[in-house]
Parts: sequence; structure tokens; C-alpha cells
Amino acid sequence: MSTEEQSIAQVVSDHLRDIPDFPEPGVAFKDFTPLLSDGAALAAVVRDIADRYRGRVDHIVGIEARGFILGAAVAYELGIGFVPVRKAGKLPGETLGVEYDLEYGSAHIEVHADAFVAGAHVLVIDDVLATGGTAEATCTLLERAGAEVVAFEAVIELGFLEGRAKLAGREVHTILTV
Repeated sequence: MSTEEQSIAQVVSDHLRDIPDFPEPGVAFKDFTPLLSDGAALAAVVRDIADRYRGRVDHIVGIEARGFILGAAVAYELGIGFVPVRKAGKLPGETLGVEYDLEYGSAHIEVHADAFVAGAHVLVIDDVLATGGTAEATCTLLERAGAEVVAFEAVIELGFLEGRAKLAGREVHTILTV
């Protein structure tokens, strides 16, 4: 890891807090909202991500909900469009969707059918890579919609959950692994 990568990882680490027993007892939630409230830290993370993909992508795709915050900021920094991937029933108009399994149950996500032209190069962004289920489902959905997923990017990776394995064969980058 280069010195620059270490410093951006340290910025993220310095702005993380653990919320015990959220969303359920026994879980220590990694909250990055302190990063969002620090303008300089947020700008540094957005620039770091944007610089990695400048000239390589046509759209940024953000996964509901915290992926919207980062994704929109990175899209703005790059001067390109932003496409939201949302939970079922939240997008107006014609959508494409995919159902996928979660640790306990299942979920359904959607994207607008006309969000981008076939062959568009997209970067998928979320706040955390955990088990990889949502990331994998999003990439599958976008490819079914005709996009080429260039990479998946997250600020934090919960390495012990091995979510990266579900994205095997894909470019994956995370800023901080805990």
C-alpha cells in the first residue's frame, strides 16, 4: 500500500465509529457518518475514488442509501451521470430488478430500464462491502441492463465476512479493511 493510500485509509479510520448492537444485538455497526460531516475528509475520499476511475467510466451507480451520497459526489467530481439502484418499488417508470438472498431472507433491487445506453462503463459505489450479496446482485442487474461494470468500490470492507469472494473476477477496491 502506497503512502497516499495509507493516508486516505487513515482519514477513513479516523472518521469511523462503532455503534454497538446495531442493527441488532451483537453487531458492531461501522458508522461513517462522521466522515460525511467533515468537509475536508469527505472531499479527500471523493477525490481519491474519482482519481482512480477518471476517464474509465461513463456513469457512477450508487447503491441505496449511503452509496447515493458517495456516488453522487464522485459523479459530480468526474462530471458524469449518477444512476441510483434502489429497493423495489422506489423508482418511478419502467425498471429492471433482481432478487437476491441475504443472510436472513431476501431482497429485491431495481434500476431504471433507461438509466444508460447499452455498453456504458459503470462504477458501482457503496459505503461498505460486507457479505457481498448486494454488491453481486447490483453488478448482475447492471450487466443484465446492458452496462459493463468496470469496478466495485466501497469505503470500508468487513474483511472477515469475505464479501469480496462473491465479486471474484471483478475489479474491487476498498479504502479501509477492518
